[in-house]
Amino acid sequence: MLIKESDSMVQKRTNEEIYKQAVNILPGGVSRNTVYRKPNPNYVASASGCYVKDIDGIERIDFANNMAALIHGHAYPPIVDAVTKQLQKGTAYTLATEIEVEYAQLLCDRIESFEKIRFTNSGTEAVMAMIKASRAFTGRSKIAKAEGAYHGTYDFAEVSQFAEPEDWGDINKPNSVPLAKGTPQGVLNDVIIFPYNDIERTLAILDEQKDQIACVLIDPIPHRVGLLRGTSEFIEALYKWTRKNRALLVFDEVVTFRTNFGGTQADFKVKPDLTALGKIIGGGFPVGAFGGRADVMKVLDPTTFPLLFPHSGTFSANPITMTAGKVAMEYFDEIAVLKINAMTLNAISQIEESIKLADVPVSITGAGSMFRIHFRETPPTTYREAYQNKGTKQLINEILDYLFFKENIMMINTCACMFSTAITQKEVDRLSAAFLNVFRLVKLKIDKLNP
Repeated sequence: MLIKESDSMVQKRTNEEIYKQAVNILPGGVSRNTVYRKPNPNYVASASGCYVKDIDGIERIDFANNMAALIHGHAYPPIVDAVTKQLQKGTAYTLATEIEVEYAQLLCDRIESFEKIRFTNSGTEAVMAMIKASRAFTGRSKIAKAEGAYHGTYDFAEVSQFAEPEDWGDINKPNSVPLAKGTPQGVLNDVIIFPYNDIERTLAILDEQKDQIACVLIDPIPHRVGLLRGTSEFIEALYKWTRKNRALLVFDEVVTFRTNFGGTQADFKVKPDLTALGKIIGGGFPVGAFGGRADVMKVLDPTTFPLLFPHSGTFSANPITMTAGKVAMEYFDEIAVLKINAMTLNAISQIEESIKLADVPVSITGAGSMFRIHFRETPPTTYREAYQNKGTKQLINEILDYLFFKENIMMINTCACMFSTAITQKEVDRLSAAFLNVFRLVKLKIDKLNP
């Protein structure tokens, strides 16, 4: 009979020791670049609510929430209970599940533009399938997207995600810049880039290839662009253009769905034809979904002939994710949305007070339960204004390291926060005090970025 050693008998490894093994079997020692930090990543031991403890026993407040995916924080009891019950029944089958239908109904009832929905395994997959559905419906191949916007890792969706001054081209006709080396030229030819929130330039760019565009892809508050809300005028102009030119207006609300009970689109008069979702709708498990007009979604219908867009996925709509997601969204009701947004607004107000006390040229953008810090006196209004040069990136890394190691605070690597419902005034006070400390510490460096 084997005797299981107790935790006290097992020699625990350090972060450095684990990383030494990791670099031999994982490229760079990680499976996602966002968790890498110098000299090595920190490895988690446990997490609960808005706190994460690493293997060295250090507990940190989590304002990143797995890149905006955990709306209720870690190990949310109602989700844990529901998933535990489902685990005993199985994790995935070559059969449909009732929970898939129930969750689909919940989301369609919640989002005004959703007549039909299809589940996937990630936000990247959801955007990819949404683009393919747009092509199948319109019979066109090209898409248009905003310069700097992040839409996952699909070849077409990632074009110009990290456009730089030396390659982004004229603002009147931005270049289609590849992200990954080896991106086919054909991909670049089929992606049209426009400047976010710039109606005149965008419409002029779209008009040049109006007969070839399947969809205009928009994140209504794009994080990489600067976490800038799309203006009503801009969204409505795109909607009218797509009606006139028989293209589709498609939203990427993988991140922004958290800002309102019905997503950011609830703030606009016009509605998208399709929308991609992800992150918080999985309740902490891998998920994606896209939905919208029934006539467009019909391209996926396996009962039709010819089938225009065959789509499947081994773990799509698996019962674990469906169970966790449904519970997460049931608890993220209208009252919860208002509370988390109010808590976030309060945090922004307190950090702005820290900015004044430290007398630093810093500004904040954001919406709902998310915000981003910019090291410039006035908030950026475009991707090119929000662009972080080498000096700014170095300063941000220094600030994030200070917050992580000295203040025990976790943030997203752009210097952004994505709140969870587990965050209280206690954690907000810690955050604003930490910012005051670090702003005072690096004031001269911030000033040098703003001559």
